[in-house]
Amino acid sequence: MGNDSDARVEPLRKPRRCPECGRPSTRENYPFCCDRCRQLDLSRWLTGSYAIPVTEDESKPGGEEQ
Repeated sequence: MGNDSDARVEPLRKPRRCPECGRPSTRENYPFCCDRCRQLDLSRWLTGSYAIPVTEDESKPGGEEQ
């Protein structure tokens, strides 16, 4: 086998900024920088803050009108 000290390890993912605070992300909490930011994001998902708004067309109850 070759000399392990000469081996270069490439990261699996490109570095990213934390979506919560902007600091560099860590491998353990990717794409976040720490457990705190990861938990804040999870809390927003669980409370519905990230819900996609849905508009219903009341003129078409049950399907398309002809």
